[in-house]
Amino acid sequence: MQPYLAVAAGGAIGATLRFAVAQLALNRWGSNFPWGTLAVNLVGSLLIGLCWQLFEKWQISPNQRVLLFVGIFGGFTTFSSYALESLRLLQEGRLQVGLIYMVGSNLGGLTAVFLGYLIGRLLAR
Repeated sequence: MQPYLAVAAGGAIGATLRFAVAQLALNRWGSNFPWGTLAVNLVGSLLIGLCWQLFEKWQISPNQRVLLFVGIFGGFTTFSSYALESLRLLQEGRLQVGLIYMVGSNLGGLTAVFLGYLIGRLLAR
């Protein structure tokens, strides 16, 4: 039960931070470009990579790891998890699997968003 509480607490923190960054970007630069989402994705990816490397040398508990990586970073941006998983596949020498994962995630995600949009339009008729 404790890892689930860590994920829930971290998720609340990450989602709140994501909302705050999005609002700051919206207030600063307007809505002509999704600056907040871009900032969150880039900062989240930077932080998850930094922490991944640091925690290979500095030991943290499994609950602290899920709080940070799954909870906070997952709540802040799932793109950071995707970026870390992609890097791991490439570093492990699994180039083909990594490329399939990256292309599948990007094209699949865009396709799923479009299909969801179309289904929503059909249901809203």
